[in-house]
Amino acid sequence: MPIEIKMPALSPTMEEGKLAKWLVKEGDAVSSGDIMAEIETDKATMEFEAVDEGTIGKITVSEGTEGVKVGTVIALLAGEDEDASVVAETSAPEKPKAEAPKPEKAAEESKAPKSAPAPAPAAPQTTSSKEGRVIASPLAKRLAAAKGVDIEGLTGSGPGGRIVKADVEAAQPGTAKPKAAAPVAANDAAPAKPATVEMADETRALLDDRIPHTVEKLSGMRKTIARRLTQSMQEAPHIYLTVDVRLDKLMSMRAELNAALAKQGVKVSVNDMLIKALGKALIDVPDCNVTFAGNELIRYERADVSVAVSIPNGLITPIVQDANGKSLSQIANATKDLGKRAKEGKLKPEEYQGGTASISNMGMMGIKQFTAVINPPQSTILAIGAGEKRPWVMPDGSLGVATVMSATGSFDHRAVDGADGARLMAAFKEYVESPLGMVA
Repeated sequence: MPIEIKMPALSPTMEEGKLAKWLVKEGDAVSSGDIMAEIETDKATMEFEAVDEGTIGKITVSEGTEGVKVGTVIALLAGEDEDASVVAETSAPEKPKAEAPKPEKAAEESKAPKSAPAPAPAAPQTTSSKEGRVIASPLAKRLAAAKGVDIEGLTGSGPGGRIVKADVEAAQPGTAKPKAAAPVAANDAAPAKPATVEMADETRALLDDRIPHTVEKLSGMRKTIARRLTQSMQEAPHIYLTVDVRLDKLMSMRAELNAALAKQGVKVSVNDMLIKALGKALIDVPDCNVTFAGNELIRYERADVSVAVSIPNGLITPIVQDANGKSLSQIANATKDLGKRAKEGKLKPEEYQGGTASISNMGMMGIKQFTAVINPPQSTILAIGAGEKRPWVMPDGSLGVATVMSATGSFDHRAVDGADGARLMAAFKEYVESPLGMVA
């Protein structure tokens, strides 16, 4: 019996995915560990490995298919003693049985004169189907093309006259005939109209046809973002707290760090230092390092900080684990690696699912201040604005100019009281303004 290859669950919450690309073809031999396909989940594109050895007999779900449910059979693998061409032929989906005629209709048909049955046509002695398609295994077709053999002129020795590998190998090479071009119908010359998306009734109701437009299907990632952020705003009552933070000492320490780490090829960013500051602050104020679970409150003893990264068509939050315990150079290396693989769609589910709090930095885009939506099931997210020169009252009371940024914390008020959120923002501000405390 052929082995069923099913759509895998590549993360604990995955229910369906897109079969982005097949890396094997029917007739290809695969071994355990070979990469067979690329599966696109709601957040990343992941490689799917073969578990068993055999030959791909039939691909039942074509590449590019969206919404493939976990557990759906996507291919059939012929075992060691099986002919892959037979698997492909016999695994065709069964046609639905004809519906039994209703009694009234059956009675009417019995009164109608019966016509004589048509004589059965003689079985054709050819390897072509009724549609003119050559019945041959995928391997035989590829081998014929490589050898220059006219496969239509061969007699198949396989089941049902199917042309198999041995038939092509026995044929003389260089016998391929150029195929005549298919006749072009008159209406084929007209330019094809652009493909349209089948719109839902809700979309059609919102559409204003007077305005030039296009309609595109939402990606799995965008659907997930919409669902999770809607859930967050509906279920978690947000409270927002903002502080202005002076960056001058942090910028100075960063310059010294990068000069010292230059020989190692490590470069610490401002964002890396802010991740460390948030990690330390979460440990100092554990009441913000929590998850609201309805009847219970989960308290975390380590700060795993999710970092918002913009990628094509969406947003992903790779996690810097143990941000409170890692050194600044370790955080720099981690964020560089995670950010690169996030944009390539190569993150593993455990690298972006979970975390205890998040940070979103839009300062590099010139955004002065903003509020962020909590990343469920977390209870805290920090929104970082741009550092800019501002008038500032110095410690001695004089007026000067300082580099200042605005940071806004969003907290789930079911789990975090305003006073606890304020203590977290104060601890974060202290670490940024006195950065030696992060490395002490």
